[in-house]
Amino acid sequence: MAEVTNTLGRRKTAVARLYMTPGKGEIIINGREIKEYFPSEILQIIVNQPFALTKTEGAYDVKVNVDGGGIKGQAEAIRLAISRALQEIDSELRPPLKKEGFLTRDPRMVERKKPGRRKARRRFQFSKR
Repeated sequence: MAEVTNTLGRRKTAVARLYMTPGKGEIIINGREIKEYFPSEILQIIVNQPFALTKTEGAYDVKVNVDGGGIKGQAEAIRLAISRALQEIDSELRPPLKKEGFLTRDPRMVERKKPGRRKARRRFQFSKR
């Protein structure tokens, strides 16, 4: 059986668990094809960026379980997981992936709502009279 590389990618509240095997370039996300799961061309490009950068398109089959967050956060979580898997398979790919920032976990999260406020920082409208 082929060697399976298992990695994890996160972005905001999205978590992507990825299983990568040498293959012919199939990307299955939550049991659906990438074109079906991400109809938007931009999100498909985000997911495929690590392959395009390292010139490994079509070399690996990818199976991803992703949940939480929105579609953009999920796409970026998958990108991080793919980058980590490529680096695990071939350490020569680390410098270009790192230079592009694909190995960095984006730490930005939604700020929590505070008591006495309408949102995290937005105050209620002030009335002088």
